[in-house]
Amino acid sequence: MTSEKQAQANRQNARKSTGPRTPEGKDRASNNAVKHGLLSQEVLIRGEDGAALRELSERLREELKPVGELEDMLMDRIVAAHWRLRRLGRVETDIFTNLSRASDSLGGAFMIDSHHGNAFSKLSRYETPIERSLYKAVHELQRLQAARRAEDSVPPPATLDIDVSGVSG
Repeated sequence: MTSEKQAQANRQNARKSTGPRTPEGKDRASNNAVKHGLLSQEVLIRGEDGAALRELSERLREELKPVGELEDMLMDRIVAAHWRLRRLGRVETDIFTNLSRASDSLGGAFMIDSHHGNAFSKLSRYETPIERSLYKAVHELQRLQAARRAEDSVPPPATLDIDVSGVSG
């Protein structure tokens, strides 16, 4: 826990920082949140093909045929998750082919972010929630589409709440 004295010192030091001043430093700092892009807020990151993302979106929209705002929102999530899973595959390939030594590759950025530790274990931890998000959006879209067509063939996703309080191990 931070003491009040430490917190005050931190606030004073923070006031001294003016951030990057050169155009190169500002450019580098603008990518701090992107790193390898697996958790980027933006679907498309620098160096990726915007036309390929648009084509993917068009193909998926043609296949799944969303109707209305809610189904469009779910489609956006499906496209984003699919795109991120593709990126994850590129990161893994970069690591395997030793391109990760180059800091300008996705694998290199991921290795740096992983502090050269067990990158594959960390990669797997990123993959799991992205896949979960994809499947959840697909199932919800299917459920909404079935309801719109007045079908009952697609049940809502099953959920299970587990209470582990009081369980001794």
